Amino acid sequence: MSIAEYRNQDAAQLHAALVELRKEQFNLRVQRSTGQLANSARFGEVRRDIARIQTLLSQRRLAAAGE
Repeated sequence: MSIAEYRNQDAAQLHAALVELRKEQFNLRVQRSTGQLANSARFGEVRRDIARIQTLLSQRRLAAAGE
């Protein structure tokens, strides 16, 4: 998902997406360790999506504290 799509979501939706991405990341790690990972590029995509969401949540938290 792109950063613009994440920006349109509220905090609850971002937290839910973060939980799902972490579950997917865990499953990809298990698949990689057992040699069953078909799309290795997906691992990097998930990592970047997690970082995007964490950045947005952090920015929103700082903006709310600054007001």
